[in-house]
Amino acid sequence: MLTGQKIVIIGGSSGIGLATAKLAAAEGAEVVLASRSAEKLEQAKAALGPDAKAITYTLDVTDEDQVRCLFAELGAFDHLVVTAAETKGGPFLTTATSASRQLMDNKFWGQYYAAKYGAPNLNPHGSITLFSGVVAFKAMAGSSVLGAVNAAVANLGQTLALELAPLRVNTVSPGIIDTPSRAGMAEEARSAFYSSTAAKLPVQRVGTASDVAEGVLYLIRNGFVTGTVLHVEGGHTLI
Repeated sequence: MLTGQKIVIIGGSSGIGLATAKLAAAEGAEVVLASRSAEKLEQAKAALGPDAKAITYTLDVTDEDQVRCLFAELGAFDHLVVTAAETKGGPFLTTATSASRQLMDNKFWGQYYAAKYGAPNLNPHGSITLFSGVVAFKAMAGSSVLGAVNAAVANLGQTLALELAPLRVNTVSPGIIDTPSRAGMAEEARSAFYSSTAAKLPVQRVGTASDVAEGVLYLIRNGFVTGTVLHVEGGHTLI
């Protein structure tokens, strides 16, 4: 149980972050949700239910000053989870460099800032959980920059596990997960993508936000796990 523990979840207003918040709150944790959208944060807080101990902050994770100020205001806490990230891809030669830089700012530098300014406030026996992704470990056309960013995050997590010890630092690497991050796709195209992916995977389905959240809770609970990359991808790297 996580009763009495305070967990900060950046990107906690939807998808994997919200699923993690629900599991943690159900185990008695106080959850702090931070994301860009005040509206989504209010919806997330309502989804947690009236009995959950939850507070929310609007935050642009790519803004270093905002991240610094957030942790200065929060004070001490026990665990940090950073799920906020873009996962856009595109052909290497035709994708605008500005879009690739934005992806790096969001997924790498955003997690870097959170770890840098959150670590000093963390319980030394607590944890940081970062997010990489399957394309760091299985090359896919159209994911050159995303794969490179994910690989950078995975290495950052392993290095910080040494530098910040005894604070534990781990990284989750999800596969294809059915979350609101793909809401921009046409419904028919999204459904076809999920179906074709599921047919190839050993588990015969794509993942859910709850699948990944269960992995995050494992990393939070297990005090003997650090410097690891936890693959929650249905066997995707095997195919």
